[in-house]
Amino acid sequence: MAGLGWQELLVVLVIVMIIFGAGKLPEVARSLGQGVKEFKKESTDTLASTSTASTTTGGIDAPTTVTMSSEKQVRADDI
Repeated sequence: MAGLGWQELLVVLVIVMIIFGAGKLPEVARSLGQGVKEFKKESTDTLASTSTASTTTGGIDAPTTVTMSSEKQVRADDI
């Protein structure tokens, strides 16, 4: 885990508790978890639409256009 031992993690936890307080710690953890969950969902959606569009065009050098969830068109070469 990036070379962090239990002592370093304990120090980080103590600093976080000092900054946010013990009462807000569950709320902070919940919002962090929701952010990670949304990021994973969006990144898998983007990867799925990109891989589907690039495999259906047929050629490696053929320029392809991918429509993302934000309705923005991007060339596959730009990704």
